[in-house]
Amino acid sequence: QVQLVESGGGLVQAGGSLRLACALSGQTFTTYALAWFRQAPGKEREFVASIGWTGGSTYYADSVKGRFTISRDNAKSTVYLHMNSLRPEDTAVYYCAASRFGEGGSSRYSYPYWGQGTQVTVSS
Repeated sequence: QVQLVESGGGLVQAGGSLRLACALSGQTFTTYALAWFRQAPGKEREFVASIGWTGGSTYYADSVKGRFTISRDNAKSTVYLHMNSLRPEDTAVYYCAASRFGEGGSSRYSYPYWGQGTQVTVSS
C-alpha cells in the first residue's frame, strides 16, 4: 500500500519561496514517477510538475516554468517542489501523486496514488 505525505506548505508573501516535500512509504520509491498537482477553491485540480521513475524526465505546467523545480531524493524516498517567485495565483492546495514505472506527465488519471494535500497561500 502506497502512502504519500506532503509537508512544507504555509503562508508566504508574493515573490517569496517555499519548498514542498512528499514522502512515499509502503513501496519501493525508485520505481515510482511522482507529480505535483494543485487545486484552488472553485477550480479544477491542475498539473504542476512531474518527474519520471528514473529521474530523467521532468515536465512542468507553463504557468510555473522557470519558477518551480521538481526533484527527487531516492535515499530519503522524498520528492520536492521548490517554488520561487511565488504569486497570489499560486495559492492552492498542493497534492503529491505517484505512478509505478511511470514517466510522469500532466494527466491526473495516470496517477493512482495521492496524498492528502498541503495548503500554500501567497499574499499580495
